[in-house]
Amino acid sequence: MRSWFYVLGILAASGMAHAQPALQERLKSVSADPAALKQAVEAGKKASFFCANCHGEDGISKSPEVPNLAGQNPAYLLEQIRKFGSGERKDPFMQGLIKVLKDDERLQITLYYAGVSVRPSSADPVQVARGKGLFDKLCVRCHGEQAHGNDAYPRLAGQKLPYLQTSIARYRDQTGVRNNQLMSIATAPLKNEDIVAIAHYLTQLP
Repeated sequence: MRSWFYVLGILAASGMAHAQPALQERLKSVSADPAALKQAVEAGKKASFFCANCHGEDGISKSPEVPNLAGQNPAYLLEQIRKFGSGERKDPFMQGLIKVLKDDERLQITLYYAGVSVRPSSADPVQVARGKGLFDKLCVRCHGEQAHGNDAYPRLAGQKLPYLQTSIARYRDQTGVRNNQLMSIATAPLKNEDIVAIAHYLTQLP
């Protein structure tokens, strides 16, 4: 029988298989050059003006149902922008906005939001303790010990409580547009109160 980690590796590789290699390489190159990075971040702040209506000027969303972009892993975020632009991720509003962005603007916006500090939210200490146990058991393999994610998996630390609860429940119930085999497996055993606890744990992480 193939191991759990083998399956994780295959799914992770599949998740990044459609990324634009050239743009991802440029992301690495710019990130490694302090002068180029500063210039890109400044340009990204200007280019992201239309994103601020929902995601906030500083990447902290204005709506509890909209994800924060602040501190998100840049390679992951750039790939999600690509998916919206190609229609692999479905959202009429997002798809329309992303399609008008040039590659340079996509790169710049990504680097701007990735460099903004996350502001954790307050949470119930009892729920946090319980949520940590569940997270360590079910989620840490992909999202990391501090829930900061990586190139293939999103940062969850510091996300808003309602967004986390809704997203986790949709993966468990397979009712969202982003059904994912790995997430379905991880969330399948969760009860509603488990989801609440995990969300409390994640929202207060820096």
